[in-house]
Amino acid sequence: MCNEAARRTALNLIRDDFRKVRIELTFPEGLPNLAPLDSIRITDPAAIVRLRGAAHELVQRRWSWVGPGSGKGAGKPVYNFRSEGRSFTNTNTGGRCLIPLDGFYEFTDAEPLPGEPKPKRKDKWLFTMPPEPDGDHGAEPDGDHGAEPDGDHGAEPDGDHASGPDAADPDSRPLFCVAGLWRAGVSLGKDGTGEAWTMLTCDPGPDIAPYHSRQIVLMPREHWADWLGGTVPAADLIAPTPAGTLRVVPAR
Repeated sequence: MCNEAARRTALNLIRDDFRKVRIELTFPEGLPNLAPLDSIRITDPAAIVRLRGAAHELVQRRWSWVGPGSGKGAGKPVYNFRSEGRSFTNTNTGGRCLIPLDGFYEFTDAEPLPGEPKPKRKDKWLFTMPPEPDGDHGAEPDGDHGAEPDGDHGAEPDGDHASGPDAADPDSRPLFCVAGLWRAGVSLGKDGTGEAWTMLTCDPGPDIAPYHSRQIVLMPREHWADWLGGTVPAADLIAPTPAGTLRVVPAR
């Protein structure tokens, strides 16, 4: 499942994109220094947006907490959560969030050369969204946690790989948001306890299915406010990404 992502979009552009859907971001801890990042990995801090009271806050928190208990996920980083059958309501100590990104990575087993043993390395693929033709990526709107982390990285690709400079060029990557959860008072391993977030997953859409048996939940822009508000049922908002939404290129 997704254990690495990218965000090169600057803070002012993130704020502009949220304003396009009538969400005014606040910064309770001050304006963060969001350096462009081609690689955000498990345990790294990254920006999330959440609703606290009446304010849509942008803060930086750690990706993943340490799984509790003695079951399958005990002691492992909870960086992905299955979305099926869960409500994900907002409370003072956790709830829904959005993770602003402009790329994420998946990994597949590398194809061996003829007569050679199977390589130990994996192929790495970068998923992005193609730019809008008119350059305007936003539209005006009309209108108990707990799970085991997802499993191993997925299947062999079998389809064509979309390409082109706009798929690989960081300056042309539109912002998108992954639906996630944040929690307070969770174990951060050697760093004690604190706040952290995880990405939700669902069945894969056609763009991702050749690479993995699950996908992170990409929340459509017109539903950002619905997701953060916590009043629309999760099942009404979470769905596989439609075909043609994403482009994929080999990651350098």
